[in-house]
Amino acid sequence: MNRGFARVVRLGGAALLLAATGLMTQPVLAQRGGPRTPPLLMTTTAWRDGGVLPSKYTRTAGDAAVSPELQWSQVPPGTRSFVLLVHDPEPVLNKSPKMDITHWLVWNIPGTSRGLPEGVKPGTLPDGTRQVSLRFNGYMAPGAPPGPYHHYTFELYALDTMLDVPQGTPQQAAATRMAVFDAMDGHVLGKAELVARFHQ
Repeated sequence: MNRGFARVVRLGGAALLLAATGLMTQPVLAQRGGPRTPPLLMTTTAWRDGGVLPSKYTRTAGDAAVSPELQWSQVPPGTRSFVLLVHDPEPVLNKSPKMDITHWLVWNIPGTSRGLPEGVKPGTLPDGTRQVSLRFNGYMAPGAPPGPYHHYTFELYALDTMLDVPQGTPQQAAATRMAVFDAMDGHVLGKAELVARFHQ
């Protein structure tokens, strides 16, 4: 995959979510129709799309791990906010059902924003942006065990609304993720995606 790969998806139908502790499948979101616009793009200088995530953004760095810098462009007209989801779609070994780990969920990023800096601090940000993960109210660095690479997926959604979803706690990560994606249904204007590989 090329750096900066992004795609817009047309989504429809009912939202189907399967929740466990901090884990769930992706919902199906209705996307409004209208004139074709250039696809939402997300890029980063931290790694090449589909490449290996540098150690500073993973548990290899320990407590010094930080979130990566992200940028986006070709924002759809009418965008009022963005949602960013970073998750590990690979199942955790010896677990059933398969577990989709929420490493970072960020919502109500202002529609005027064109990216996130490296090292976003935990908690609600001054501009109202909210965030949570399975372990923190912030970015949870990837820590896949030795073995096959896990494919950490960074998904950015442009919305035509702000979301009335409370901050929540890491213990409520599954419920918060469900609430965010339920609230997004019918408001998605575009989607962009980056993938990073990692294992210890």
